[in-house]
Amino acid sequence: MLKNATFRQLAAFHAVSRLGSVSRAASEMHLTQPAVSIQLKLLEETAGAPLLEKAGRGVRLTAAGELMAGYAARILDLWREAGDEMAAQQGLFSGTLRVGAVTTAEYLLPPLLVTFAGQHPDVKMKLQVGNRDEIVRMLAGQEVDLAIMGRPPAELKTSAVAFARHPMAFIASPKHPLMARRRPTLADLVDANLLARERGSGTRTTLERLYKEAGVPLRIGSELSSNEAIKHMCAAGLGVAFLSLHTCALEFEAGLLDLLPMAGNPLQRDWYVMHLATRRLPRVSAAFRQFLEDEGQALIDAQLQALSVGTKKKARRSAAAGLHRVKSIRGS
Repeated sequence: MLKNATFRQLAAFHAVSRLGSVSRAASEMHLTQPAVSIQLKLLEETAGAPLLEKAGRGVRLTAAGELMAGYAARILDLWREAGDEMAAQQGLFSGTLRVGAVTTAEYLLPPLLVTFAGQHPDVKMKLQVGNRDEIVRMLAGQEVDLAIMGRPPAELKTSAVAFARHPMAFIASPKHPLMARRRPTLADLVDANLLARERGSGTRTTLERLYKEAGVPLRIGSELSSNEAIKHMCAAGLGVAFLSLHTCALEFEAGLLDLLPMAGNPLQRDWYVMHLATRRLPRVSAAFRQFLEDEGQALIDAQLQALSVGTKKKARRSAAAGLHRVKSIRGS
């Protein structure tokens, strides 16, 4: 019955089942909506059962669709793997690296991807960024082969390995009143307008766990979904924040933010790279995972060192330029 189904039909159905919308699937596949709809109709005719049904403005899978979605994902994944293996037979290392990363990791991941791409120029990159819940969903739905986050998800069986240190800390403007305290505590932050990420983010989960373990009630002053917004508010003196230090390197070097003088601040955590334990990793993804294990920490350290040196040179140039302007004004 299914012998007449085509890869094009399976690809269209797989995209719609992941995205819950024909229009979004058409956009991802660079096709028109009618073209995608035709492929879906042909596949349903071949399957002999409806695979999708309308749900609001989108679509959802029927019982038959749920069954078909699992097979479609496995078939397409196996076919992609076959292409990679055939390329390897010809001495080529190619394919698409599909990585999902939590939003905080986007500050450290691009240089790692650039280095890996430089070593393997025939590899294509597809980076998906979202909060922790979104990346876990992508990994479970096999939209990405690898996920990078601060803690392996308990709800999925994954093969995970730590590849770099992940410092997280309470930070504030150097002018914030709490900076003058000798050893502020978690309880001292109750009235400090604590700026935090949204629920579902890894940073928020770590913060909640920290307060729970300390037996201190957590009072969020402002909840934001953007690290940049939190940093700007914090630098302006509008509160105290809890963030990954990877997101704050520039602000620390510029003197806009600083660590609160709390005991145990910053906290040392780890970055993990992981994949579904039940899946065999494509050759490209396996190579990138090994690359992170072997070189990840050293490259991140070098990146931070270069940023520190570059920022200091810029500060010295700015100071010299300012001194020159002062001398020019005095001499006029």
